Amino acid sequence: MRIVTRLIAMNRGRQLNRQFREIEQAIQAMPRRSRARLGTMALREIGQASRSDFPHLYGTPPEERYLPWGQGTDIGFARARSDNAEVAMRGIALWLAAAFHETKNTPFANLEPHHRQLVRILRELKVEHRADPTQPWMQAPAAA
Repeated sequence: MRIVTRLIAMNRGRQLNRQFREIEQAIQAMPRRSRARLGTMALREIGQASRSDFPHLYGTPPEERYLPWGQGTDIGFARARSDNAEVAMRGIALWLAAAFHETKNTPFANLEPHHRQLVRILRELKVEHRADPTQPWMQAPAAA
């Protein structure tokens, strides 16, 4: 049984790696302001996922809750390929959140590098968000 589990985990690692490369290319192709917005969206999605009963199954329909890995990454990946920029951005945020929780504290050594890559991308998005020149303006109190 352990061999089968390891084979499934290895296959999942390959799938996440393939999807991650496309997601990373899509993020790098975004304008700076969009990346800053994506950072906010991704952090919000990660927070919402962490409040759910099963964070690693975030985005998965409730009837499929007993799968070893959720469908949040597949749904997010499909949306990330959309021609609509807003749908694509939300899909990337969903993918990042689902993959983050799926690889966090994983017992499989082959998934740990994927988590480190995700944390690196999230850190870069956080830096982009902090460097966004419109952020202080939007947080300033409104003049009456």
